[in-house]
Amino acid sequence: MSVLVWLLVTLGVLVLVGVVAQVAARVRRLDRLHVRTDAARAGLEAALERRATAALAAAAVLRRDEADAVHRAVAGARQARATGTEREAAENRLGRALAAADRSRLPAAVLEELVDAEQLVILARRVHNDAVRDTRGLRSRRLVRWLHLAGTAPMPEYFEIADAEAGVTTAAPLRRPVSPPA
Repeated sequence: MSVLVWLLVTLGVLVLVGVVAQVAARVRRLDRLHVRTDAARAGLEAALERRATAALAAAAVLRRDEADAVHRAVAGARQARATGTEREAAENRLGRALAAADRSRLPAAVLEELVDAEQLVILARRVHNDAVRDTRGLRSRRLVRWLHLAGTAPMPEYFEIADAEAGVTTAAPLRRPVSPPA
């Protein structure tokens, strides 16, 4: 065999190794993104359950009509969680019921837990949606589609609910401004 043939064979092998390495890297990245999305979804589920528990604790102190609305919304959210249907709508109803409640009647500890739970839901939803965006972005690449690198994994879905009202204040104590030393 001539030098030219050896050179072409070597070049072909190097190109093949490069393509295989790229495919392997994409497969690993896609797997890590699916794991990240699953973990983010579990974190979101935990945050939503914590908010439901905090809402029930708040309902114990609220007026009767507000408490009934919160109880119905929590029951609807938990039912939607169990059946997997209309989850976002049920969580939005719970958010609206909590926003309509008079928080001035809540004890400081209950208010603090409720506000923390609501902020955790906002953060968990953002983390989940970021993971979904990254996973969907990689799955939309040509190489991943052509070689079916995602396998049978379902396409992750965004979780869209309304954030807590902007007028809701945190339960953190206010700090007095510090005056500069004289």
